[in-house]
Amino acid sequence: MRRGRRLRVDDLPVRAEVNVTSLVDIAFVLLVIFIITAPMLQGGVEVNMPRGNVKPLTSETKPFIVTLRPDGSVFLEQSRFTFPEFASAFPQLAKAGKFETVYLRADSLVTYGTLIRVMGVVSSSGKQVSLVAEPREPGR
Repeated sequence: MRRGRRLRVDDLPVRAEVNVTSLVDIAFVLLVIFIITAPMLQGGVEVNMPRGNVKPLTSETKPFIVTLRPDGSVFLEQSRFTFPEFASAFPQLAKAGKFETVYLRADSLVTYGTLIRVMGVVSSSGKQVSLVAEPREPGR
């Protein structure tokens, strides 16, 4: 009968290695999640705004944004309205809201008449209107 020597914890070799495989897997999962969610965090309605010599918006308060799409729809922040719905809802919102300026983002294909009608509703409610454009690309 052979008696084997029992291994103790002290007899095992010390390995000072860190298994980074699981850390790399977690880093890649977080990277994929960030890539997927980053466009959603930008917010706003997608429009093709005209370009011009403009300065960046500077405001201490959160801007109130109205967006116009070429199909005639009007967005108050993220909520979609037809023009008649907007014309009846905005004056009530302007009375209740704590904003002074409305930033108007209009697609470059929006008709001039639609733009003027929306500006008229905003200005008749006592709020200031500022038009928003994309900065012109350097060299153009």
